[in-house]
Amino acid sequence: MLKHTKISDPELYRLVLEELDRQENNIEMIASESTESEEVLELSGCVFANKTTEGYPGARFQAGSQTADKMERLGIQRAKDLFEADHANLQPYSGSTANYGVYAAVLKPGDTVLAMKLDHGGHLTHGSPANFMSKFFNFVSYGLKDDTELIDYEELESLAHRHRPKLVIAGGSAYPRLIDYERVARAAHSVDGLLMVDMAHVAGLVAAKVIPSPVPHADFVTSSTTKTFCGPRGGMILCKAPHARALDRGVFPGAISSIHLNIMAAKVWCLKNAATPSFRTVMEQVVKNAASLAKELEKNGFRAVSGGTDNHIVLLDLRSKKITGKLFQDALEYVGITVNKNMIPGDPEKPSVTSGVRIGTTSVSQRGMKEPEMRAIAEIMNRVAAAPEDKENLEGCKTLALEMTARFPLYPQ
Repeated sequence: MLKHTKISDPELYRLVLEELDRQENNIEMIASESTESEEVLELSGCVFANKTTEGYPGARFQAGSQTADKMERLGIQRAKDLFEADHANLQPYSGSTANYGVYAAVLKPGDTVLAMKLDHGGHLTHGSPANFMSKFFNFVSYGLKDDTELIDYEELESLAHRHRPKLVIAGGSAYPRLIDYERVARAAHSVDGLLMVDMAHVAGLVAAKVIPSPVPHADFVTSSTTKTFCGPRGGMILCKAPHARALDRGVFPGAISSIHLNIMAAKVWCLKNAATPSFRTVMEQVVKNAASLAKELEKNGFRAVSGGTDNHIVLLDLRSKKITGKLFQDALEYVGITVNKNMIPGDPEKPSVTSGVRIGTTSVSQRGMKEPEMRAIAEIMNRVAAAPEDKENLEGCKTLALEMTARFPLYPQ
């Protein structure tokens, strides 16, 4: 690995090896992370990185794009086939820029957008005051029911009829349950609005058909290509045929410029891989592992928000353990388990502290871990929560975590 960098920049080379060692000896459970295959790593650094081009196949702004055209067309067709979509755009640099591409395609400054509250599971790009998009559009937020912690569809419908949004957004970054896309689509279309589903977190599960797809119901579906899709750091957008031209204009020149062709090449490989039985098997295990982990954690006195999960995310309310999300995150990191602190609905703590953590099961499932390992991980987490500042306790937990990672190599070959 990195045979030339090893000679030309040994200092940087050592840092890459250090990160590889960290990943090999760490139980990765950040819900937005997955492990890239060796093919994705190869393609992300392939010779397509040398080529600059803008525009779309057959209508580029730079010469020498004929091979890039073939590659992009191949990826578009694979995306359409995989997700049964009318149109696909693979140019966005991330899930966030995919969202910006849709905004550029269909919104004008001042238009109203209805989206999920950030602290109820939404995303920064869905109207958070911290994101610059909030300066251009009028974002109205719906949330979860207090008793079930599920989407309050009645509130969503009421807000849609009251504010008549141009765009309704479903999907988020910390919602562990399935979404009734058909019902949200009816609410959007009843007021002549459009539905955009941000499936960045669940794209791999959708591709493998282990959870329902938003594609039949949404006008636009945006996604990153990391997370459960297990690909490079990029984005993609699917849409209905009537919106195809507007979407392509919204992406380029509306939201981005030069294409990252090397990353697109890695996306194209992932779109083939996501249609394989082996990928489906991993995604099925992702869902099983998340459900198992939630159940085991609740047995140990934790509270899973909404009572469980239907996807890869387990969102924990730590108040029953009398610890904060930051303290638990930092203690687990010392042990060798990475999660991220996360707001929970009605969180009394500030975002830098939080009362919860968000846990994902994609990376551990890719490594081959199954329900017995989820049970063991839950037990380690419970021990850490019991004494998160006791170094002797944490060292014992670290030994258990290292024993587990040793049995499931990150890159076995």
